[in-house]
Amino acid sequence: MAISTPTPTGSGPKLVPFPLRASTEIKPNTVAKTSPHNKIPPTTDRVDRTSFSSIKESHSGGVAQTFTDSKTSSYLRNQFTSENELLDEDAILDDAASLSSGTKTPDAKPGMLTNPHSMLHGFVCPCDSFKGWKGISVKGRIASKSYGDLKGLGMRYDWDTRGGEKMDVDGEEKKKKKIVMVQGRYPAGQSPVERLPMELLGAIIDQLSTDIPPNGFTPRNIDLMSLLLSSRGLHTATLATLYSQITIPHSRIFRKFLSHISAHPSLGTIVRRLDFSHFNPTGAGQTARERAQTLNLIPATLLQCLSLTPNLREFLAQEHIDDDLSSDVIKYLLCSLPQLKAVDFCACSSTNFRDAFNSVISSSQLPTRLPITRLSFHECTILPSTIYETLLPRLKHLTHLDVAHTRITSSALSSIPHTAKLTHLNLSKCSHLVGSDVVDFLTNHPAAKTLVYLNLAMDAKSHEMLTPEDLTNLLPVLPKTLRSLNLKGNKMNKDHIPLLLPLTKHVEELGLGRHLDLTSITSLFAPPLPTQDYEEEGEDEEWIPHTLRYIDVSDLSVAELDLSTLFGTSCPVLAKTSEPLEVVEVGADVWKKVEKAPAVKRVGWCGKEAGRRGWLVRVRGQEGGDSGTREWKWGASYWGMRKVPVARAEVGGMYGHYMFKR
Repeated sequence: MAISTPTPTGSGPKLVPFPLRASTEIKPNTVAKTSPHNKIPPTTDRVDRTSFSSIKESHSGGVAQTFTDSKTSSYLRNQFTSENELLDEDAILDDAASLSSGTKTPDAKPGMLTNPHSMLHGFVCPCDSFKGWKGISVKGRIASKSYGDLKGLGMRYDWDTRGGEKMDVDGEEKKKKKIVMVQGRYPAGQSPVERLPMELLGAIIDQLSTDIPPNGFTPRNIDLMSLLLSSRGLHTATLATLYSQITIPHSRIFRKFLSHISAHPSLGTIVRRLDFSHFNPTGAGQTARERAQTLNLIPATLLQCLSLTPNLREFLAQEHIDDDLSSDVIKYLLCSLPQLKAVDFCACSSTNFRDAFNSVISSSQLPTRLPITRLSFHECTILPSTIYETLLPRLKHLTHLDVAHTRITSSALSSIPHTAKLTHLNLSKCSHLVGSDVVDFLTNHPAAKTLVYLNLAMDAKSHEMLTPEDLTNLLPVLPKTLRSLNLKGNKMNKDHIPLLLPLTKHVEELGLGRHLDLTSITSLFAPPLPTQDYEEEGEDEEWIPHTLRYIDVSDLSVAELDLSTLFGTSCPVLAKTSEPLEVVEVGADVWKKVEKAPAVKRVGWCGKEAGRRGWLVRVRGQEGGDSGTREWKWGASYWGMRKVPVARAEVGGMYGHYMFKR
């Protein structure tokens, strides 16, 4: 992210290079000297940082539930440093702009097409039949276009200039200053792209930004770096895209970012999201004590960063930075950022984090109303119930709440203000909740009338929240806005199937509980067979097709699921008639049976797995079909997410791990 920025003062933007060194508050390290004697061959274990089960959706295969595990987060390239020879931050080539931050770049060799730091240079060259990029055939047609091609088509619109004149709304001709091209070039700042409205130009540039840091040696946001060097106008428009959503994959990038906004405070006002979901705490050959001594990401620097980003709206944390969330940091998040809308403390469960939160709550300095509308304490197992009893009444406009596997109590849940309008609620594995109180909340509380995502899954080995009677009372009152319902781990019986049938007409994700069998599941996908009593009554009720695309039957054992019948021709669950169903999640014992079974492929399905979870996925043809993207998924495409996203972004990092691998 070593880029140029406009100065805070002056009549127009000026290209000012960033300083080669960090500010005095964060001292840079010394550049390691490499030689043929101390250079170590690149290995994944020594050079690259592991990504700690980072996972993201893969759309290359065309089959749903295909995930990519990010095994490396390579920012050190082929350099390895010892304890006394640490890399300077400016030498980390996490993006193309690092080349301009003071790092000496090897001279390019004739015919070299790749990055000089890449291992591929000297071995890549175009073939003899290569006729240029515009000559590449796409689907049998020469489809590649450039700006020159589009200009030659003569496509104009009403707002385009024609011979130096333009018609206004009233039809009156207004003389416009004619733009004279010199040697086939537009004057500086006068090209058609630069003259677009800033809102439209910003929306176009936003498409070039990436949420997830790339793997391997792929430069991040290289297109944005190129735009920064194109012109003053594009430079200014690109800054908003580059700094609005900041992803911090490791502490050295955080130090670089903090140095930039410290030197240019105007950049901090652009930041809307600080994303630590991809943060990797390890260093190359460094111990935990050595990493702490570098003072890159510590509570003091994190607090300084928050003070320099006054317009922050989304703060995404996770377990690998929980020790850096001091009481001052938490207090600043809750009390000093009036535009903050989303906070995620996914899996933060250290004692330091607990003590810091307790000190903030006990200080009685919280305002009576907090601006936060989307809050996640997913897997924050160590926080006491008083945290939720204090925070939730202050969230007047809460829409997303993820308290999975926490100590939230029934009184804290009922304290949610009536002005809130919950759309996403995750209460899975909450052992301190009483089932009847949860049913009462979902039935009578005004905030639960607009639910789209509801997760009530439990771990049957440790706790049972909803009894069969609770489910009987709950299922008929669930709102029609619901699209995802998870009842995994709760005790169910055949009497619940008729209550589930109306829900299957608008729910797309359904997680079933225990003690069901294949016959019960089948009745969700096919109309019941006519009986003698049915014919005597003369009922002719029309069968409404289901909307299910995902069903979780992982609580069913091998005997309950009856695999021989499931893969038979008479069972409608895996048949073509069960569409749009495309994902069936099965338990670990069933997965061992069907993982490599030839019957899976024979019926047009395939097996996919990630972490502890396994799925049967319908194989689609070349037409592809539904991508799975939904507005209520907030960036996810695949089915069965078990963590509520509080920011609209691609699935990746530790959040992807908790969504789809656990």
